[in-house]
Amino acid sequence: MTYDWLVPTPEEHVRWDVDVLYGPWPRHHRDVDLAEVRARLARSPVEAALALSTRGALFDAESGNAETLRDLAACPELRPVGTVDLRDPWGAEERIEALAAAGVRFLRLFTVEQGAEPGFPGYGHVVDLALARGMVLLQDGDPRRYGPALAGRGARVIFLDLHTYLLGDFLLLARREPGFMATTRLLSAPDSVERVVEAVGADRLVFGSRTPFTDISPQTLRLRYARLDAADRSAIAGGNVEELLG
Repeated sequence: MTYDWLVPTPEEHVRWDVDVLYGPWPRHHRDVDLAEVRARLARSPVEAALALSTRGALFDAESGNAETLRDLAACPELRPVGTVDLRDPWGAEERIEALAAAGVRFLRLFTVEQGAEPGFPGYGHVVDLALARGMVLLQDGDPRRYGPALAGRGARVIFLDLHTYLLGDFLLLARREPGFMATTRLLSAPDSVERVVEAVGADRLVFGSRTPFTDISPQTLRLRYARLDAADRSAIAGGNVEELLG
């Protein structure tokens, strides 16, 4: 028996997911390898994604980036994301140069896992290096803490952990910072997505699921039932990421 309400609709189709990981993760009950992540995406309404190996965040940035680039070279639906160790700002320049040379457009900052505060000199140094090379930052943590440190730099930033409860402060930041964006993942209130679109525009939101550590279905359903016109929904589902990819 097939239940129609379980079948993804065109409104759930996502061209780009910006928050996909593979590998071990301390707060997950088991490791999820790349093959399983790809299988999950293939069963979902998500067409393509930005992804990286967790090795770069948890163990070693250099080997993690190399693993991401090597693994994803054979995955046409996945675009590699790089990272650095924020505890090693001296080594970050070499890592970022290598990523830029490989054509990597996005740099993910694991400030929570690496204990990097927005006022730390190393954090500011890494941000400077990345922005000088035109990279887009994928920023974890509370946008109220990291947003002010990134303001006034012309930065293009996607905040990965914007919760509904933090929305008012984010909108104040985004109104002044045209490069500030966020994912829809934690915008769980019935009108959260619509509030962002009304206040600062649909170009400030992108889809991010945090596959495989979060189920994709609730994220796509949120997009399905959001009260958006077709153009705004299309921008959030992929158009904004395509613009960042150039």
